[in-house]
Amino acid sequence: MARTVAGEKLPSTRTLVADHSASPLTVQRVVQRLAREGLVETRPGAGNFVARPRATRQADFGWQTTALGAARSGAESIAELLAPASPGAIAMSSGYPSDELLPVRLVRSAIVRASRSAAVFDRAPLAGLPELRTWFASELAPVGSFATVPVADDDVVVMPGGQSALAAIFRSLASPGDAVVMESPTYWGAMAAARHAGLRIVPIARGATAPSAADLDDAIGSSGARLFYAQPNFANPTGAQWSAAERSEILAVVRARGTYLVEDDWAHDFGIDTDISTLAAEDEDGHVVYIRSLSKSVSPSIRVGAVVARGPALARIQVDRTVDDLYVSGMLQAVALDVVTDPLWRSHTARLRSQLRSRRDELARQVRAHLGPDALSFIPAGGLNLWVRLPDGTDPRVFTRRARDQGVLVTPGTEWFPAEPTGSFIRLNYSGARPERFEGAVQVLAGLLE
Repeated sequence: MARTVAGEKLPSTRTLVADHSASPLTVQRVVQRLAREGLVETRPGAGNFVARPRATRQADFGWQTTALGAARSGAESIAELLAPASPGAIAMSSGYPSDELLPVRLVRSAIVRASRSAAVFDRAPLAGLPELRTWFASELAPVGSFATVPVADDDVVVMPGGQSALAAIFRSLASPGDAVVMESPTYWGAMAAARHAGLRIVPIARGATAPSAADLDDAIGSSGARLFYAQPNFANPTGAQWSAAERSEILAVVRARGTYLVEDDWAHDFGIDTDISTLAAEDEDGHVVYIRSLSKSVSPSIRVGAVVARGPALARIQVDRTVDDLYVSGMLQAVALDVVTDPLWRSHTARLRSQLRSRRDELARQVRAHLGPDALSFIPAGGLNLWVRLPDGTDPRVFTRRARDQGVLVTPGTEWFPAEPTGSFIRLNYSGARPERFEGAVQVLAGLLE
């Protein structure tokens, strides 16, 4: 076809068919596609014409700066932390286990069964499927010698994942401008959710395993905080676990001060050397608001979790949950319930414990061999991460970018401190990359330090 100019009329369909030996249907489809792409303009009764270029204008979004005001949370750092791994990279920054550590067959079978059930179309109850709430309540029974406080099904509200639960709790139990006490370092997602709710974070130092009861008491008293967010078991990022004495002392402070302890039990299914006992199962008067998610242990696509709370706090959280999303997908709840009540779920979690142990120990061995014995202060008894200290003066953000350029993805420790970092740290996840790649990854990190 000869070169055309804007506004020029194209040959008729009959002419194009004859000139190019094409079928009328083919010509029509080509013209329709060009019209969809804005290259051809069709005028009924007149024919087809070469489209004229449309005048473009740069949008002006400057007015939104004044309208929106200051941002509550940093979208840039969140996007960087959640960025997918590039092909071939050794991903030790992910917060989720690899597929080989997940109950893939159980999930696939559960999806098939759920797709054939009424859950596909029925609206789920506002608080969640009764059978799933019963399961979450039964899981809070503590292991060991801690006192047992029965948890009722009515104390459970199903949530679309742990992050959503955090946001709902912070919005429901505090008001913008209120203080929330947090350990330092702590989970970046909790800090982001608190700031997005307009809360002011009051950091307290974490000791070897937990903050001191005296520091917690001082922080609550001086700030007037009504919330204390913590991860007593295998804290993210450090992997620390509170001792029985520390649990008792911290609960005593929370009760005396009349505050809520938000217990984030994110690693419930990732115990390695010890089992998990929840503070919620030791609390009678509703001071502990408990969070558990299945997204890491079942599948990242199954965004299902739960909040356990008692008294008026539960009612407020339920209202927030209903206003925000009405209810959690009944289909996803049915899949989650099918997986965790399958007889093979227990054998899967037992096998997972063994797999995590071998991965943790191998990564710790490589870190100590190539980064030095002081790089790890302790080996966590569970969880998914090692908290690695770099030589003083190392900028974790610069170090992380250089590692990424070398094909190794790690997380800078600066993102996990609600106050100024107390050292140079990175977090290494041992559940994402395959263990045979650990040595090569740590050698790259060691080379960057040299």
